[in-house]
Amino acid sequence: MSSPSAAPPASGGPPLQGFFGVFRYSRRALELVWSTNRALTIALGMLTLVAGVLPAGIAWVGAQIVDAVVSAMGQGGGTTRVIEWVLLEGVLVAGLAAVQRGLGLCQSLLRAQLGQRVNVMILEKALTLELSHFEDSEFYDKLTRARREASVRPLSLVMRSFGLAQNAVSLASYAVLLVQFSPWALAALLVAGLPSFIAEAKFSGDAFRLFRWRSPETRMQMYLETVLAREDHAKEVKLFGLGARLLDRYRSIFDRLYAADRALAVRRDAWGFGLGLIGTVALYGAYAWIAVSTVQGLITLGQMTMYFALFRQGQSAVSAGLSAIGGMYEDNLYLSTLYEYLETEVPQPAGSLRRGPDPADGIRFERVGFTYPGATEPALEDISLHLRPGTSLALVGENGSGKTTLIKLLTRLYEPGTGRITLDGLDLREWDAAALRARIGVIFQDFARYQLLVGENVGAGDERDFEDESRWREAAAKGQAAEFIERLPAGYRTQLGKWFKDGRELSGGQWQKIALSRAFMRNQADVLVLDEPTSSMDARAEAEVFEHFRRLASDRITILISHRFSTVRMADHIVVLDRGRIVEQGSHEQLMQQGGTYASLFTLQARGYR
Repeated sequence: MSSPSAAPPASGGPPLQGFFGVFRYSRRALELVWSTNRALTIALGMLTLVAGVLPAGIAWVGAQIVDAVVSAMGQGGGTTRVIEWVLLEGVLVAGLAAVQRGLGLCQSLLRAQLGQRVNVMILEKALTLELSHFEDSEFYDKLTRARREASVRPLSLVMRSFGLAQNAVSLASYAVLLVQFSPWALAALLVAGLPSFIAEAKFSGDAFRLFRWRSPETRMQMYLETVLAREDHAKEVKLFGLGARLLDRYRSIFDRLYAADRALAVRRDAWGFGLGLIGTVALYGAYAWIAVSTVQGLITLGQMTMYFALFRQGQSAVSAGLSAIGGMYEDNLYLSTLYEYLETEVPQPAGSLRRGPDPADGIRFERVGFTYPGATEPALEDISLHLRPGTSLALVGENGSGKTTLIKLLTRLYEPGTGRITLDGLDLREWDAAALRARIGVIFQDFARYQLLVGENVGAGDERDFEDESRWREAAAKGQAAEFIERLPAGYRTQLGKWFKDGRELSGGQWQKIALSRAFMRNQADVLVLDEPTSSMDARAEAEVFEHFRRLASDRITILISHRFSTVRMADHIVVLDRGRIVEQGSHEQLMQQGGTYASLFTLQARGYR
């Protein structure tokens, strides 16, 4: 995260090449909107075209009304022509109102569909990412930027594009009429809007740079909101009295962000007002010019009225058009964060094989080494192991010794840096990832507690049978969860957690039995891994669970990570890890005879139970 005292990047407009280069996302945004709903996009385009032409038509009819009134007054009657022009203008005004309503409806419907489409794209991309992406703070900044702004920017960009087209059509129709008065009037109309446009483009770039700079701070704010307002943090926040301190930190981050926002807003509005005066001077200069021309008899009173309206509306169209270009530039900047995220490189899985040549060979770790991205010390180094089907392995070591990392490599959440891992005689890199993971059932210590039905929490262990109640019951029985589940108000259909109505909370031990049941959801899994999922149980309950687990999985490879040696001793083979290396291995009896690290730790823990 950025240092709290860090300053935002210096302001200054982007070079002209960068300004026009950033519009490369406009085409992609238009394609995205088109593919979201073609009918609405076409309707939006047609209504935009009509909305661009109608104002000029209304101004022209208005001039005819004034001239018809003057003519009728000079002739002493004859109001029929006046009424006809008034009725026509009423029809045009009503038509413009209908078109604007249609535009609003199309925009509203597209906004909902496009927002959903982009959010789905963001989440679909998340499903393809590696675990390393989610353990990278810079990636989280990228994801935060994409989710906070980019989901609304594609439609904003398209609407500005249509708005620009509408104003261009309006200006073309105004130009046809204004050029009859003077070509210089048209030139003045166009030039008057440029200063304000330049200021808007400059400050759009500044706002975007500020947005990128403060992504880590924004993410910390979101995290603090979670800690202060989520039930899974509420106990400790209250118990340790952390609420006021964390809320002060939340306010402090806001104050820093607000100060930067305020400074930018003041500069933006001050420059906008100053440069906007140029347009005001141009408008009233044109008014004076048109008025003098009328007095001199060069144009009629109706033409004067029309030119007044055309110049006023034309200036609004120029201002809106240039503002749309500036807004499109800003939208493109923010869209770059979306596509930066969507284009995050993900290594394509090379493996496609679904079985190995020697199922009896089990699992082999051959001189495996691994270092986490950005780390200087290896998490694992020179690990060699061989586990045959039907054997059980226990991993022992201090926190940070590499036990969980070894499991992450086995499940291909990470790839080994050196050496290789094989299953059934086939390198894991050559396995199809889905087929490999279907063979392995893993329950981590920090297993997910889904705010879903009890049965769905069990069914999460195998997505193919996620909603199969018979499989829920079978797995829950094996995981020793069936007894308490059947006592719940709605059994396997009971809502868990407190986020939704009638949700029930479970004890830590009950949640762990739910997690264990997930491992048994995988019928095809012949490798079962328990990474301290029973840590909330007492020693006897854990030993009973593991003994039950080992009995049911007698024909499979089982891997257990636990700090309780009363459970560990039941494994066929025990490996002691220290700083990523194997320092001892063997059965419980062999390790006790060696009198090394394992024997020392076992004796120390056993003494605590006397």
